Amino acid sequence: MRQVRLAKDAMDRDWADPGLDLDTVAAHAGYSRYHFIRAFKEAYGETPGQYLTHRRIERAEDLLRTANLSVTEICHLVGFSSVGTFSARFKAWTGLTPSAYRSRHVGRGAALIPGCYAMLWAGGFRSAPAPADEQRNSGEAR
Repeated sequence: MRQVRLAKDAMDRDWADPGLDLDTVAAHAGYSRYHFIRAFKEAYGETPGQYLTHRRIERAEDLLRTANLSVTEICHLVGFSSVGTFSARFKAWTGLTPSAYRSRHVGRGAALIPGCYAMLWAGGFRSAPAPADEQRNSGEAR
């Protein structure tokens, strides 16, 4: 059970990483992917994929209610790589499309957070690698 909890903690920590897949999570637990699915479902009542999808959708719900970001931006921030898959899973979980969810829940509280702040907080701005001529050791002369 301890190993399954460690893997669940990894999913809770890295939920937005689109590269987080079943093999990676099972490796955290030290189990084969199939044994891990059975152990996780026995412990938590859903498969690791279902759990991760629900975590991502919960975060998407928060962003749809509070941030001035497009559905596509939110889709990618929460770890989905396909807007179609995100929308289908979101609707299956909430009963509403992401746009309909936003329409229903926005305007019932504080103003939306500007998208640039939400992206910065979520790590959405990634710096580009420096050009090869600028990649030098700190002690190297220019």
